[in-house]
Amino acid sequence: MKPRWQHDLQLRWQRLAARIDALNQRERILAFAALLAVLAFLAQTAMLGPLQRRQDALRSRIVQQRSDTAAVDAEIVQKLEASRADPDAPLHMHLQDVRGETERLGSELRAMQHGLVAPERIAPLLESILRANGRLKLVAVRTLPVDPLSALDPAGATRDGAPRMPQAAPAAPPQDAAKPAADAPELLFRHGVEVTARGSYLDMVDYMAALEALPTQLFWGKAQLEVEQYPTVRLTLTLYTLSLDDKWMKL
Repeated sequence: MKPRWQHDLQLRWQRLAARIDALNQRERILAFAALLAVLAFLAQTAMLGPLQRRQDALRSRIVQQRSDTAAVDAEIVQKLEASRADPDAPLHMHLQDVRGETERLGSELRAMQHGLVAPERIAPLLESILRANGRLKLVAVRTLPVDPLSALDPAGATRDGAPRMPQAAPAAPPQDAAKPAADAPELLFRHGVEVTARGSYLDMVDYMAALEALPTQLFWGKAQLEVEQYPTVRLTLTLYTLSLDDKWMKL
């Protein structure tokens, strides 16, 4: 006697065979084609599934490797750029700032110079004021060497003993500068005249008052008053002007 499950399977198979026998030829062809499609799908799933999974895993590895390669390339480029960087870049930036400050100071000094007596005009101006007084006698007029302000004595006196002009303190270089900065160009020069006159004390006072009242500015250096024979005195006066030009004054 057959087991029950074999008997049930045989009955189902017989029913299926009877249904197929009942189909016409066209329906049989369609049923056979559908069966082949199901079998092909099952075969493809069984055979190509592992291959597809391997392909997906390989694709993921390729993407990861490309990402790692791009990161390495970026790091290499960064290191190359760092190796090409100028180690003196801070110094160059400082020099550029100094040049800009120099140009700015030059513009300010040129504007200030309009209010000063021109170097070539200082001696004729002093003589004309003396002649206008009428009672003073010009003894001598002497031009002094032209001094750049940076060359004046740090102790506060010039080479001829006159008080030093006030000067701005130089800017300190950056601590990270690898090389000394280039010497800054001279911007301002001092032109001086020493004039000696003879006359009475009151006339000397009037003369200095006339100098003080000039519409253009002169800087006072030193004044030396000597009594020769009362009421005659001798005045030696040192006056300065500033200029952007280092040429000697024309007398």
